[in-house]
Amino acid sequence: MIITDLLERNAKEYADETALVEIAPHLMESTKLTWKEYALIQPNPSESGRQEITWKEFEKKANRFANLLLSRGVKKGDKVAILLMNCLEWLPIYFGTLKTGALAVPLNYRYASDEIKYCVELAEADVLVFGPEFIGRVEEVYDHMNGLKQTFYVGENCPTFAESYNTLVTYCSSKAPEIPLTEDDNAAIYFSSGTTGFPKAILHKHRSLIHAARTEQAHHGQGRNDCFLCIPPLYHTGAKMHWFGSLYAGSRAVLLKGVKPEWIIRAVSEEKCTIVWLLVPWAQDILDSIDRGEIILEDYELSQWRLMHIGAQPVPPSLIKRWMEHFPNHQYDTNYGLSESIGPGCVHLGVENIHKVGAIGKAGYGWKVKICDENGNTVKKGEVGELAVSGPGVMTCYYNDEKATKEVLKDGWLFTGDMAEEDADGFIYLVDRKKDVIISGGENLYPVQIEDFIRKNNTVKDVAVIGLPDARLGEIATAIIELKPEFKDKVTSEDIIDFCQDMPKYKRPRKIIFAEVPRNPTGKIEKPKLRKIYCGESVVAQQNEIK
Repeated sequence: MIITDLLERNAKEYADETALVEIAPHLMESTKLTWKEYALIQPNPSESGRQEITWKEFEKKANRFANLLLSRGVKKGDKVAILLMNCLEWLPIYFGTLKTGALAVPLNYRYASDEIKYCVELAEADVLVFGPEFIGRVEEVYDHMNGLKQTFYVGENCPTFAESYNTLVTYCSSKAPEIPLTEDDNAAIYFSSGTTGFPKAILHKHRSLIHAARTEQAHHGQGRNDCFLCIPPLYHTGAKMHWFGSLYAGSRAVLLKGVKPEWIIRAVSEEKCTIVWLLVPWAQDILDSIDRGEIILEDYELSQWRLMHIGAQPVPPSLIKRWMEHFPNHQYDTNYGLSESIGPGCVHLGVENIHKVGAIGKAGYGWKVKICDENGNTVKKGEVGELAVSGPGVMTCYYNDEKATKEVLKDGWLFTGDMAEEDADGFIYLVDRKKDVIISGGENLYPVQIEDFIRKNNTVKDVAVIGLPDARLGEIATAIIELKPEFKDKVTSEDIIDFCQDMPKYKRPRKIIFAEVPRNPTGKIEKPKLRKIYCGESVVAQQNEIK
């Protein structure tokens, strides 16, 4: 079975049921009507703020795009790059690409022009599909992207250097193309976060995609009556592979275009969402809005919301403790994964293990894990080593990068670059990224542990700990702290220093910087950006060194 088989099944068995809903709350902020009521009275669906498609319509859209590609000579093994914000067209374009036997190549919507060019060329993309938000960036490099043969624009007012997807697909057949595919065929190229420079291209087979769907459904038990609220970007494996659980179950999903706390809660209420995947900052923002009285939970219908899960970064136990105080009936899960392991699920906590909050869990459905020393030997329980995973979702390779592939793929195991330890009960705890470990005076400091401690301070909205060069100690731990709005200009470095006195002395941060903590679209702290800002530069006025 391949992932497109699930779409075809749903189109037959649940043809007229809603598959996807797109909500753009910023278009409906002034209305007192429900979003659905407001959308019904708007003459232009694209500007109504709420649109939906059935499984039958989803399948037809995918088939039309597949047939458009085939009519233009796209064949099995070609690559189609997708540069779109979350929208109703995103997934049909992705599935239409797969139906031709071509590889889908999702691109990060934050990419600058040079990064778009780099990734299109690295993946050897033949086709680029892009939306209105990217006209300027694509136009800058359009004439310089080697190998690109065709460009399709999704939206109104098509630029002159592209062809209109909206117009062309209306003339294409909605019948499924008959291209034989197996789980061993290549399916997609995803890109790494690019934390060490330009991103790496990650090649996956169809086997990875279908296993991701099976894993997600096995972990979270999606049924026909569930509704998944999808907020993160679909270009990333995380959002899409969690949605694959809805695809597997034939259940509805909502694409929410915005992360304001009140939008998230309102979407859950009005769309009757049962499962929500959040990133740590969004969960924190929701809790802070509740505590400030900006969100009154009793004003919303939330009784159907059964599961909140988090992934993409370490989850502070204090956050989940706060969450359960407001949502005591929620199931909770955390999911660990990386694009090289087709996104979330190779390790997961499990809804039955909330007593182990803080751990990322155990090996996921169909996966194996081990923790190794620098020589690849399995360490004892309680010792820190590098986490390695093995299973059907491991990437085939870094495309066109044999050297980088050999560094992480060894005897069927993917070495993740994450440092972890296993407790006596077999639960795995992330310690930190291998490259983020701070060596200070000969001691290994793990920033995540320091960050978790500082987050217990109720004035702190977010924190990132990095190592800065030091002539005597080699590196010193530096905490970049983003305060909650109501505490800005009220908390000093000395206040944070005093709070850290309960930590072992060698772990205490030696510098405090009050500044915004940057995160990428998947919620991960952008530590390379912080190092670039602060390493080797003079300390800002808000910074205090602890002697």
